[in-house]
Amino acid sequence: MWHNVEKPKLYRRRFIPDETVYLKDDEIIFIDENVIVTKWNVLKPRKDFIRGYSCFFLNEGYKVSKFINASNECIYTYCDIVKTNFNHDTNTYVFEDLLVDVVIYPDGMVKVLDLAEISEALDKQLITIEMAKEALELTDSLLNTIYLGKFDIYADVLEKYLGEQNVK
Repeated sequence: MWHNVEKPKLYRRRFIPDETVYLKDDEIIFIDENVIVTKWNVLKPRKDFIRGYSCFFLNEGYKVSKFINASNECIYTYCDIVKTNFNHDTNTYVFEDLLVDVVIYPDGMVKVLDLAEISEALDKQLITIEMAKEALELTDSLLNTIYLGKFDIYADVLEKYLGEQNVK
């Protein structure tokens, strides 16, 4: 937890499209050496969800988010595969989106998204072979965790903060 220390700045680095975005509207609600939990509102109006909560697992390679609709219900859990970079001098985290995403629906259905983007990013030399391998290995590890019924090790961290916000 934070004690008299300035909260870090958070950035998301994407390769497709090529952009780095300052997450200035993400509010850090908890941070320690292993996780950063944020809450946020959508930047552009959407019909399916209006806000969310994210937990960056700093040593794991995952960002787990809950997307919340206007009825205050979680519509799905969205897992980004990320590489975390921290600059001590500037107190800045940059989360590189390694392209692959895993979505978990309330009924338990699991969907893997954007695998073809790894191929596109390699073709355009936007990422290295090592980054592509890391993305695939992290995705495999996350999927195995989900399929073995052990995803709660990640979901429970975020659920703690959702409960405090009365999310259904």
